[in-house]
Amino acid sequence: MTYLQSILLGAVQGLTEFLPVSSSGHLVLARHWLGIDDIPVLYDILLHMATLLAILIVFRSRVIEILRSLSRWVRRSGIESDRENLRLFLVICLASVCTAATGLAASEVYERLLLSPGWVAVFFLCTAAILVASHFFHGKKDYRAIGWREAVITGAAQGIGVFPGISRSGITISASLAAGMERRRAGEYAFLISIPAILGALGLKIRDFEVMTVAPAVVATGMLVSFAVGLASLLLLLRLIRQGRLYLFSFYLVPVAVATLVLV
Repeated sequence: MTYLQSILLGAVQGLTEFLPVSSSGHLVLARHWLGIDDIPVLYDILLHMATLLAILIVFRSRVIEILRSLSRWVRRSGIESDRENLRLFLVICLASVCTAATGLAASEVYERLLLSPGWVAVFFLCTAAILVASHFFHGKKDYRAIGWREAVITGAAQGIGVFPGISRSGITISASLAAGMERRRAGEYAFLISIPAILGALGLKIRDFEVMTVAPAVVATGMLVSFAVGLASLLLLLRLIRQGRLYLFSFYLVPVAVATLVLV
C-alpha cells in the first residue's frame, strides 16, 4: 500500500464513518476503484480506532460524567444528578445487546452478498430513503424519558448498519428520532451507543489478526488523516442534526448509487 492509497482510505474512513453515507459501503467502492483487493485486518482496525478517538474527544464530557456517576454508585455515594447518567448507561447497555444480536443475524445475510458494489448501491438508496424520512420526526424526549423501548429500537437499527451501504450513524440517528428523542440528544446518544458497538466489532476483527504488511509510516499517515477528517465530519454532522438537515445527504447518495449501478 502506498502513502497516497493510505491517505485516501483514511480520508474515506474519517469522512464516512460519521456522515450518514456508510463508511463500509464507501470503503468497498474505494477498494474496488483503487484496485486494493486485500487490506490487512490490523490496518482496518487502526483506522477505526482513530475515528473512535474522535468520538471520545467530542463527547468526553458526557463519557466522563457517566463514569463518575458509576463510580459514585459503586461507592454508594451518588447524588441526584447521577440518575440521568445511570439511566443512560443502562439504556446504552441494553441497546448494545440488541445491536450485537441484530448485527450477528444481519452478518449471516450480508456475507452471502459477497460485498458487491451493486448491493452497496442498493443499500445506498435505502439509506437515502431513511434520511429523508428522518426529516419528519420531531421528538421531545431527553435522557430522563428514555427506556427499554428506545434502547431496543435504536440498538436493532444500529445492528442493521452492518450492511455495507446502510449508514450506521444515519439509521441510528433516524431511529432515535423516530423513537421520540429530541434532535440534540439523538445525535449524542447515537454516537454514545456506537462506542461499545465499534469496540465489539474491533474485538471480532482481532480474531483474524495477521502480520502487518503495510509500512508503519504508511499506517500512521492513514490513522492521522482518518482522525482529523473524522473529527471535522463529526462536528459538521452534529450541527446538521440540530438543524434537521440529514436529508441533504440523500442528494449525494442517490446519484452515487445510480452511477455505481451503471458503471459496475
